[in-house]
Amino acid sequence: MSSLPPFALLRPATLEAAARLAAEPQARLVAGGTGLLPNLRRGLGAPRTLVSLEAIEELRRIEAFEGGLRIGACVSLRRLAASREIPAALREAARSVGAPAHRAAATLGGNLCLDTRCLYYNQGEEWRRANGYCLKLGGDTCHVAPQGRRCRAAYSADLAPALLALRAQVEIARADSREVRPLEDLFQDDGADFLRLGPGEIVAAVRLPAPRGRSGYAKLRARGAIDFPLAGVAMALELRAGRVAGLRIALTGTNSRPLLLAGTGALEGGEAGEALGAALAKLVQKQAAPMRTTVSAADYRRQGAAVLARRLLGRLCKEGGSS
Repeated sequence: MSSLPPFALLRPATLEAAARLAAEPQARLVAGGTGLLPNLRRGLGAPRTLVSLEAIEELRRIEAFEGGLRIGACVSLRRLAASREIPAALREAARSVGAPAHRAAATLGGNLCLDTRCLYYNQGEEWRRANGYCLKLGGDTCHVAPQGRRCRAAYSADLAPALLALRAQVEIARADSREVRPLEDLFQDDGADFLRLGPGEIVAAVRLPAPRGRSGYAKLRARGAIDFPLAGVAMALELRAGRVAGLRIALTGTNSRPLLLAGTGALEGGEAGEALGAALAKLVQKQAAPMRTTVSAADYRRQGAAVLARRLLGRLCKEGGSS
């Protein structure tokens, strides 16, 4: 990696001030910096200004909110992983990220907004220059899908699928207003432009409703620690008398956005068992769309996501589907 490019570091005390600064040209937000700073050292951007969120106290709160929880964007992953008040899927997703030092610095908002990843993008400047710039940075062709018209870099953060399965909403702050959206509306299926955030818009918090049933997260990666997911699956399951009363599943690592699985409603009412697991695995395989964005084969990741979903369903069913 190269040295960091020169930049000015600003530390506003309020979210409104941070939003005004973030609206300036070539400004980037930073919290823990575990994703952003390595990218800057690889030449993936050269902002003139970094706007730090670390001094904004409201972003570090976890508080009761309308029967559920409001979690500030700068709550660390270490805190999420250790908090018993947090639903299991989110705790398990936070615990799966990086190493202890990463989790101590990394934040909820930073993980949600983590840049998409690709074998042709996450390289040093010399490598990219020698092998040809890609559509996401400096070029006009996606090397993963040369005939396509959009970037296929994969969204590979862990918290978003857990939050999607848990019916989360996201709170967006601007200099003069706040807005609450369903979390799925924060993302779009374009690896080069995957966040629906305008200039000066900041992810301020996530709102979680009261949990329903059991939830969990499972992750496929090349190594048992540190690595980004080749595929990740989050699930929220409600059981009544041995039958599925509610089921939400979301994926990461397989598409250019975190994917809330469609069609799970058709599985509701079914009896928990092997047939349900097989039907769920087919649903995952149809909607997961990994491309050649890692050294692992795309079909391996698709099949892996299906296996993870089936195993996770089995685990939650054994736990009884209760809160």
